[in-house]
Amino acid sequence: MSSNNQSSKEELKKPNSQGSFIEGLKKPNGYVIIFSLVLIAMFLTWVIPSGAYDRIVDPASGRTVVDSASFKLIDNKTVGVFGMLQAIPRGIAASGSIIAFIFIISGAIEIIRGTGALDAVILHLVKRMEGKDTLLLVSVTIIFTMLGAVFGFAEETIPFIPLVISMSLALGYDRVVGFHIVRTAAWIGFAGAFLNPFTIGVAQSIAELPLFSGMLFRIICYVVFLAIGLVFILRYAKKVKADPTKSIIYGYEGDRNPSDFELKDVGHLTTRHKMVLAVFAINIILLVYGTIQYGWYTTELAALFLGLGLLAGIVGGFSPNQLARHMTKGMSGVTFGALIVGFARAIVLILEQGAILDTIVYGLSQPIMGLSASIAAVGMFIIQSLINFFIGSGSGQAAATMPIMIPLSDVLGITRQTSVLAFQFGDGITNMLWPSMIYYLAFADIPYGAWFKHISKLVLILTGVGIILVAIAQMINYGPF
Repeated sequence: MSSNNQSSKEELKKPNSQGSFIEGLKKPNGYVIIFSLVLIAMFLTWVIPSGAYDRIVDPASGRTVVDSASFKLIDNKTVGVFGMLQAIPRGIAASGSIIAFIFIISGAIEIIRGTGALDAVILHLVKRMEGKDTLLLVSVTIIFTMLGAVFGFAEETIPFIPLVISMSLALGYDRVVGFHIVRTAAWIGFAGAFLNPFTIGVAQSIAELPLFSGMLFRIICYVVFLAIGLVFILRYAKKVKADPTKSIIYGYEGDRNPSDFELKDVGHLTTRHKMVLAVFAINIILLVYGTIQYGWYTTELAALFLGLGLLAGIVGGFSPNQLARHMTKGMSGVTFGALIVGFARAIVLILEQGAILDTIVYGLSQPIMGLSASIAAVGMFIIQSLINFFIGSGSGQAAATMPIMIPLSDVLGITRQTSVLAFQFGDGITNMLWPSMIYYLAFADIPYGAWFKHISKLVLILTGVGIILVAIAQMINYGPF
């Protein structure tokens, strides 16, 4: 046997090699998982009959919603292999604004990191908080839960993931702890939200409820979810710091260079660093203001971060060529996460092309007919959790399901406010579990399989508590109606 053949075989035995087909299925890459779901979506168009609701413009919200009494079966619209393959580039094109947003903010953050300003301030913070790292974890976690609960932050948290991970590593934790502090916290806030305009605002408008009514009970729900989330995150953090082998990613050789997350000792905070940080702080203020006041989304936020990157680079003393190099370095590091958004979008396009999305919503809503009010309310919560697998957008899920759930709740004696709460929990809690969030994990270089096993415990706990809270809401006639 030649030395070349021998070295090739040895290469295949390495932990980071592709290995056998069966081995690959045991620890599938994110693209393998998403493509498998694309195949399943195509298969479903052949086994689930096509159906459709009529769409009408809701006068209260101005949104196009379904007419709950209009469902009908239509001629089957199956999707073939070529149609399935076409859905992937179509999905990437349809997700263009989100993909551009991801690339641009990652490039901008890399420019800022290149100046040394972020590394300097995080190291300064870590030194100042020495011995008080638990307080730091709790404080930052609460901030991100509030961003989810009040502003409905989702993609907007992406710029913070690598930064907080760097802080987490500097404190002696792992990447998962940093990811928890940002994304898990924001998801918990999203699920227990009390002012989120994208879920509560849309759902209450469709239900013809006073905007943001029932806030006191929602604040109680938020506090309960926050307490559970903090205990979960802090227990994991303590375990990993005491024994790094307990990390769910211990021994995992990821797609990104570990040095991408490591802080560089750039010395003390200089005047130039402070100027760059001032530009960054102003950008965050504009992000929050624009999102709330003007409804900015991915296109506007991408433009904002592009300006941030350019200005920060100039203030940081970069030449045009240095700006370009850092921008492309940041973009190349998130190619996996950015493009997987388009693959995920292909799933919805296939379900829409096969006209089975409405059939799925209709079929899931039927089992709760004839149940008692409290049990039916819990059933609504579970159904919304399942529908969230197919419809990742909170406002999109509200527009698709609430026109069906509201008349149903009236018939079953469930208060409309309880129906909105069931939607909110169903849409929010499973966000941290379903494969639609794989691209968030890509920014932390965390494998989905390990994450799914780890986060399932928290999702099950929150689901159990959510069931109790929905049942209580119905028992107290949570309203005003």
